[in-house]
Amino acid sequence: MYLPPRGKPDLPPAPAPQPGQNFALDPDLRGWLKTNEDVVTIITKPVSVEHIGAIVAQSEQPVVFENVVEHPGFRVVDILVKNRNLQARALGVAEDDYLKTLAFRLRQPPRGVINVKTGPVKEVIWKGDDIDVRKLPICYHSDENPDPMMTCMNWVKDPETGHYNVMNAMTTITGPAEGFSLFVSRDTAVIFEKYKAMGKTEVPIAFVAGVPPAYEIMGNYAGLHIDSWGETDMFGTIMDQDVEFVPCETIDLSVPANAEIVIEGLLQLDKTDIYDCGPNPQMYGIPAKCPQPPVKFTAVLMRGDKPIYRAVQTVPETDHQPLPRLCHEAVLYNRLLEMGVDVLDVRFPTWGGAMSCIIKVGGVPRDGVIGDALITVMSTPLNNAKLAVAVSEDTDLDDPGGVYHAIATRADPAKDVWIMPSTRGHPGDPSGTPVPGDPFNRTAGKMAIDATIKGRLNVDDFKRAWPKDWEKVDIQDYLD
Repeated sequence: MYLPPRGKPDLPPAPAPQPGQNFALDPDLRGWLKTNEDVVTIITKPVSVEHIGAIVAQSEQPVVFENVVEHPGFRVVDILVKNRNLQARALGVAEDDYLKTLAFRLRQPPRGVINVKTGPVKEVIWKGDDIDVRKLPICYHSDENPDPMMTCMNWVKDPETGHYNVMNAMTTITGPAEGFSLFVSRDTAVIFEKYKAMGKTEVPIAFVAGVPPAYEIMGNYAGLHIDSWGETDMFGTIMDQDVEFVPCETIDLSVPANAEIVIEGLLQLDKTDIYDCGPNPQMYGIPAKCPQPPVKFTAVLMRGDKPIYRAVQTVPETDHQPLPRLCHEAVLYNRLLEMGVDVLDVRFPTWGGAMSCIIKVGGVPRDGVIGDALITVMSTPLNNAKLAVAVSEDTDLDDPGGVYHAIATRADPAKDVWIMPSTRGHPGDPSGTPVPGDPFNRTAGKMAIDATIKGRLNVDDFKRAWPKDWEKVDIQDYLD
């Protein structure tokens, strides 16, 4: 019997299709929230937009704010993919099938989108003097960052291929139609350079808030793809259904027809200013400030019936930590399977500061297998595996204490720990060595720990002892 850590409720199982049922995901966010209402918390009491971040960060499940004091007529939602339960619900599968399903769908060809003339996102349109993004319930992230910061999905188009690249850039709102956007995506940087080479100083950009969470998982893909397809081409592949897009009003981009809110804009490549970077996934302000291009907002599209603004609170342990790493987990899962590793799960835990990856393996692997597996984990495209750990199938990845116990009792530091010096570090790691003149890169070592059951020893020694009838008795049955 698994007892969830104190303060972290055990969510009901993710719904799964029954035999013979043609399970279909909801095409919009509000439908997904209705389907999964058993885990959705709806807050109807008045809440200030300044307090939303602190409230959602205390939740393990989706939170919808129906009454935002400063922004009547809007709703706010956060915590959609924080844990495996919610990630499985995003794909419409059981938790045990989530990772293998995502990994399989990422290996499929892009499905593309269905272009339509209009959709619910165009029920209300602000243009010209009507534009004021400050009317939207854009949230605040920390005491160190006094301005509201938009963290929803945004995308730009490769001017050569036409493929879209998607990311969740932090955009600081500085006026009714102005802001500064922080871009750290490698593919986005390549696209910007293409615009500059063409002599263009403005890049059309769309900020999209309020879509099915499967879109968000796919939108944070990292790896070689932009020359073959863009993330939006894979939305339908991940959803296993067709998705509809509509043209923007003021820029040459298309956006989801069923999105809740879309902000159109033009990024100014020929200008930069030093601005706040906001909290990073490690909960630090590193870098605190850096050069960022300004963006001019040119239109706002939204649904007419209480549109839902999708917030992504950045700290402490929220969607901000796992979201950019979910496709990464699936890519690692595929790579480890190719190596013949009996991999059962791959996880970048929220409590690992976005710099720790844990793999769970089955059986008792022969010597050498785990070492190779951990090297693979540490050498992934993103610099998010400073600490790579392998555990056996009896270790619960949702229990930090269980993982620590495995490290303490199943790893011999002289034989089961490897240190790799002078590797690519995470830009938000305060222990890393800064690269002069480059705020987005650091160098750091990496560490791998084999905390699995060891075949070289007596396997029976690793069986943990539990109280009699541990899996049969529940304390809740004896409480009033």
